[in-house]
Amino acid sequence: MARSLAKTTIKKFKAELEEERERLVNVIAEHEKEMEAARNSETAADRSSDPENADAGSMRLEYAKELSIERNASDLLHKVEHALRRIESGDYGICEVCGEPIPVARLEVLSYATTCVTCASKT
Repeated sequence: MARSLAKTTIKKFKAELEEERERLVNVIAEHEKEMEAARNSETAADRSSDPENADAGSMRLEYAKELSIERNASDLLHKVEHALRRIESGDYGICEVCGEPIPVARLEVLSYATTCVTCASKT
């Protein structure tokens, strides 16, 4: 049977995860706003179908970069929310694969970790 984390330790990680969730929600909202503003402010030259149009290519590259940032933030937000649900269910700090405790040192580095280092290295 895996040992339980101390209530104070769980409380600390829960506060960190909630703070990270708020930060990620803000990052995603800001990126969505920036992408919408960029779409709305495109000039006729940017919409040109001319493949030689450097501005259009630059705009596509910037859009792809912003979309990648938003996707990464969304993925991280999902992991943070999953960790918060594990806290509520009492499973936080226990590896989802082998059922062994996740070392506190790992959780301090990656508070949304759901697997121990051994199991994480197998995937």
